Amino acid sequence: MDMLKSDNMAEHHDSTPAGEEEDSPVIEERSSPPPKRRWLRWIVMAIVPLALIATGGYFWLTSGQTVSTDNAYLQQDRVAVAAEVGGRIIAVNVGSNDIVKQGDILFRIDPAPFEIALAQANAAIAGAEVQVQALRTTAAGSSVDISAAREDIGFAEAKFARQRALMQRGFTTKADFEAAEHAVVQAREKLRQAQADAAEAQSFAANGRSMPGENPAIASARVQREQAQLNLSRTVVRAPSSGRVAQADRLQTGQMMVSGLPALTIVKDSKSWVEANFKETDLAEMAVGQRAEITFDAYPDLRLKGHVESIGAGTGSEFSVLPAQNATGNWVKVTQRVPVRIAIDDKSPRPLIAGLSTEVTVDIRSKGR
Repeated sequence: MDMLKSDNMAEHHDSTPAGEEEDSPVIEERSSPPPKRRWLRWIVMAIVPLALIATGGYFWLTSGQTVSTDNAYLQQDRVAVAAEVGGRIIAVNVGSNDIVKQGDILFRIDPAPFEIALAQANAAIAGAEVQVQALRTTAAGSSVDISAAREDIGFAEAKFARQRALMQRGFTTKADFEAAEHAVVQAREKLRQAQADAAEAQSFAANGRSMPGENPAIASARVQREQAQLNLSRTVVRAPSSGRVAQADRLQTGQMMVSGLPALTIVKDSKSWVEANFKETDLAEMAVGQRAEITFDAYPDLRLKGHVESIGAGTGSEFSVLPAQNATGNWVKVTQRVPVRIAIDDKSPRPLIAGLSTEVTVDIRSKGR
């Protein structure tokens, strides 16, 4: 039996092809991974946890060093331009989004009514000058009347003295004596009247204490003329500052302009800042002067540097038109927002438009003022 088994094994060994016998060791060598790949696998397995630990450590170390908000909007100074006099618009020189410089003519109002008012003021000055001259002439004539009245008094007193002497001797009548006495009284009253007329004329023709060297009537007329000239100059409305014109759609030729009603708005794009509404819980470490970074929804790649310029004096709800009334039974505590003004330090390569949505990140580690 053992010999039979050995013969069968030999026969089976002899029947195996030579190629299979030679290739079997090669197959076993390829099934085992090379040593270099095994080390690379261990390195990758070690790097991934280390990277996660480093990332977590970085966020843990840097957490709480900045505060940010996306409730922030770009702001620019705006000037509402209104006409200081009312009238019909006869010319419009600008439109919405136009760039203007300080002193440029925006629109004109019909000057005809104001030119008439100026002419009336000039006529009033001329009338006041004539009146003053007439009063001065009257005052000069009153001095002549005073001299004549004094002469009449002297003549009446002399006549009365003669009548009195004759009355004492009995050579005149009582009627002539009383007539002479009455003539003296009338002459004296005439003198007092002439003196009063002269004083009145001199007072009207005299200069006032508050405006020495000029008659009050003439001064009043001159003031009216200056007012008329000022109103005439205001019919030409000029830009009070440089910037971009906005809200000029209602400014049309032929429209009646009401004094004091805003006609357009000039946005001063030379200076911009961000009004960021931070949560009240973010203000504990915030201070004026701390560095800030500003990003814009309109320009995703734009990042500008800035700093905290000021912190608001009250929350947004405190200065709203209808402040919240918390003295109710169903009161719910809500985190308030405080406006913080962020100054922009960098010069933007892109145009900054008022009202753009921004995101502000303040570095509370930086030193404030």
